[in-house]
Amino acid sequence: MKLFTALLVTAFSLLSAGAEARVITDAAGRKVEIPDKVSRVLAAGPPASVLIYVLAPDKLTGWVRQPSDAEKAFLLPSVRDLPVFGQLTGKGGTANMEAVLAAKPDIIIDVGTVNPTYASLADKVQAQTGIPYVLIDGSFARSAETLRQTGEILGVTERAAKLANYASTAIGGLNARLGAIPHSDRPRVYYGRGPEGLETGLAGSINLEILEAAGAANVAAAAGKGGLTQVSLEQILSWKPDTILAASGKFAASVKTDPLWAGLDAVKNGRVFVTPSLPFGWFDSPPGINRLIGIAWLERLFYPKVFTGDLKAEVRDFFKLFYQVDLTEDQLATLLKGSGVSPQ
Repeated sequence: MKLFTALLVTAFSLLSAGAEARVITDAAGRKVEIPDKVSRVLAAGPPASVLIYVLAPDKLTGWVRQPSDAEKAFLLPSVRDLPVFGQLTGKGGTANMEAVLAAKPDIIIDVGTVNPTYASLADKVQAQTGIPYVLIDGSFARSAETLRQTGEILGVTERAAKLANYASTAIGGLNARLGAIPHSDRPRVYYGRGPEGLETGLAGSINLEILEAAGAANVAAAAGKGGLTQVSLEQILSWKPDTILAASGKFAASVKTDPLWAGLDAVKNGRVFVTPSLPFGWFDSPPGINRLIGIAWLERLFYPKVFTGDLKAEVRDFFKLFYQVDLTEDQLATLLKGSGVSPQ
């Protein structure tokens, strides 16, 4: 097995030896030598998959996980059945290094939180494979910069500029109007992941960034700062959210009927909603560029008197621009089912 891997590394190095190269500095401050022309890209994790797909679907070598049939309906036909390589990064590292090498990517891209742990992993994988490994800051506030930087790496600067302009306009427009909304009029939200809804993000979690960007209070911040964590029903009841966002339809349905949840204002007032999730999560899962359309949804869910634009048109435009698909009326209805906001 070691000999096979070594042969693959040698073969890949020989194939790449004659290519012109350039040196970039990634988000971790690492100097990485990458080919001048990048044709094949491997995503280290789910946010990177989305970023590469929206910028240059023809350069995406494969998926971190197999898209479901429901998700495929909202993706370009050319990428629906790409190979699945697994995940190089995060808790669920499942990628097979031999499969990664066999895919012969020009570079590996990882998008998300940037810290010494991820930098160390990048160095380790790069040393093992001989493939340049680039870390990109995936924080929501830097979405436009993320798109432009990655577009330059991939050689698609014109497309990246269009997507970055959308991101700048969306986030800038949100921030401009939020200033006029008093904190007393902003929701206190609990976001529950999983079928039981007892996984959430603490203060500062990348998975809750979009909630904070929308000016809402994350009630789980009362439990401290960090990433994803398990909480108890007792904690949620003590936090008294006036709105519950559910990543799972099963969780949303149980909250509405379970007497243990009945005392919360969120339940009494019918403010339990399912976060849209196709083809990628609008709120989370993954915490990537896909969250930009979530802003349009949250604006209208939280502040319907302030944000009154045509949601149907905005969703259509986003899917056409970012995912390069034209939505039908039925698809629009599917996307927003249970979300609390209907297309106009």
